[in-house]
Amino acid sequence: MNSQVFQTPIEYLRGVGVSRADVLKKELQIFNFEDLLRHFPYKYIDRTRFYKIRDINADMPYVQVLARLTQKEIVGEKHTKRLVAQAHDDTGTIELVWFQGIKWIEKTLIPGKVYVLFGKPGSFNGKAQMAHPEMELYSTEVQQRKGNLTLQPAYSSTEKLKQFSLDSKGIQKLVAVLLEQQLKDIDENLPLYIINRFKLIDRASAYRHIHFPEDTAKLNEAIHRLKFEELFFLQFRLLRSKLLHTQKFKGNVFGTVGELFNQFYHEKLPFPLTNAQKRVLKEIRQDTQRGVQMNRLLQGDVGSGKTVVALMSMLIAIDNGFQTCIMAPTEILANQHYQTIKELVGDDFIEVGLLTGSTPQKNRKVLHEQLENGQLKILVGTHALIEDKVQYQNLGFVVIDEQHRFGVEQRAKLWRKNVIPPHILVMTATPIPRTLAMTLYGDLDISVIDELPAGRKPIQTVHYYDNQRLRMFGFMKQEIAKGRQVYVVYPLIQESEKLDLKNLMDGTEVMAREFPLPDFRISIVHGKLKTTEKQFEMNRFIKGETQIMVATTVIEVGVNIPNASIMIIENAERFGLSQLHQLRGRVGRGAEQSYCILMSSHKLSHDGKIRLDTMVKTNNGFEIAETDLQLRGPGNIEGTQQSGVLDLKVANIATDQELLITARKCVEEIFQKDPQLELPENQILHQALNTKGQGLSWNKIS
Repeated sequence: MNSQVFQTPIEYLRGVGVSRADVLKKELQIFNFEDLLRHFPYKYIDRTRFYKIRDINADMPYVQVLARLTQKEIVGEKHTKRLVAQAHDDTGTIELVWFQGIKWIEKTLIPGKVYVLFGKPGSFNGKAQMAHPEMELYSTEVQQRKGNLTLQPAYSSTEKLKQFSLDSKGIQKLVAVLLEQQLKDIDENLPLYIINRFKLIDRASAYRHIHFPEDTAKLNEAIHRLKFEELFFLQFRLLRSKLLHTQKFKGNVFGTVGELFNQFYHEKLPFPLTNAQKRVLKEIRQDTQRGVQMNRLLQGDVGSGKTVVALMSMLIAIDNGFQTCIMAPTEILANQHYQTIKELVGDDFIEVGLLTGSTPQKNRKVLHEQLENGQLKILVGTHALIEDKVQYQNLGFVVIDEQHRFGVEQRAKLWRKNVIPPHILVMTATPIPRTLAMTLYGDLDISVIDELPAGRKPIQTVHYYDNQRLRMFGFMKQEIAKGRQVYVVYPLIQESEKLDLKNLMDGTEVMAREFPLPDFRISIVHGKLKTTEKQFEMNRFIKGETQIMVATTVIEVGVNIPNASIMIIENAERFGLSQLHQLRGRVGRGAEQSYCILMSSHKLSHDGKIRLDTMVKTNNGFEIAETDLQLRGPGNIEGTQQSGVLDLKVANIATDQELLITARKCVEEIFQKDPQLELPENQILHQALNTKGQGLSWNKIS
């Protein structure tokens, strides 16, 4: 694409000018020719068919009618002011009404003339009506157009733009002018061998047909081409940065599997590893032998045994003479990792330390010394681990829990803790669909633990409506009598008029009546409590002093309480799928059968019903994440808004998964064959890299 041309400010396009340019910038972020070219239609309307007035009814979508305007008038006072007009054909009369933009529309309507009316039909007092129709004078041009342009593009617009005659039709005219002038300047950005291999149409045709398709086949070809290009360059950027990273950063080589690892594996491991855990350990093992710094994402559901895999990887590092650390986002989680690791390794096996914000000064001093002289082999902590005063003798392996809470800068800080940067394993309990992970964490290698350890019983999930509450209470009493504990989670604290939820405080009162002292004790935890109060209540529950924990979602990440076997989620329809799944993962930590009860009102939206049904149907986090991606789209999955990675115009990660995988494989092959992009056929890609910030270059596209 002749990049300079497309960077031309939008005011220089014929028909725009300064005032229209201002409103295009403010309302649609269209600053230059390129932005307009990439303001794609959001739908297409079949304009070949004309309806008779008597044949239309309120159930129809948009229709087109040919009718003569007979009269027009502005009626009503200030707030109820509207423009009303009548039009008729040989079968009947239709009323037309406008509530906005009345002044300029009224000026353009000429009684006695024949118009093409286009809009959504309705009825008012039993008569046909159309609100805010598009009006076009019937002319020879329209007659001719009936023959060729079957699909009319519809562009998003706003009330403000309409005041400048920039409704969908007005924008369409500007795009037509731009394409007429500049179509020849749209250069190709993919090598010919890729275009031929994937049977793609050329780039200029794709832009022409996405705006003005001759027919559905041409439109589909255009969309396919632009989607492929978008996903291709997205993966191109990610895989290139991964490639540069491996060239730039050499890694420590863990040559041997030594006695600590073997002793742990044969004597300490409390249960056999699942095949998934073995597979992931093998992947990490291969990474750390290659002399390249590892960056790996480990995904696995709550309870799938990620910590054991992390610990065994750390033991490999220690056997090779290195220190290791594990970093968690909160103190509670750091404490929990510390306890888990201590339990797994026992007392005299290896030196493990804990460093968080609340570690006393005298303990810190000892920790710092032991780190510097190399005596301390495993350090567990919060981001206190990356403070400058924490110095390691030889840090070789770092585990980061819950990636999206640690930015790239924090990872970089850890690299600087050693001459050769340590290997990094990022763990997340939020299952991310494969295609989304490929895009969000495209610069990391991905490992997945997709089976639960033996002896874990899958959590049973049921959905009750509010009128089945007594059944729920009965079930709670039955389980508490067996010595189990129960979580009850609410979405909000204070009463909210808008959402009318049974809030936490009401819920607690009901619970207190239903489960009275001294037979039952209840803990309450919510966001308004001070940290110390929260900690106190949590600890009572952890020690088993209370049987019921009523909470808002603050318990989402964190504590492992094997004895808590029931999770009750109130107003479950108010939670997103991934959140419901995270909450459910708080139970099922012990050997006993665990349950999750989803409570909801009878009023469920379509999506709400799908969410609750999905939860009842499956425990598989990846299936749940897939459904979540389909329902919400990729922009709402954790961490994607800020990353800006998914600023896709045509492609959709949820629905174009196959295409994304195809594009990624294609990019991988290119970098395997030609890592420096030196071959003549790849010069076009090399150029795309170097035209950064100009024209429709790859960095704009991703």
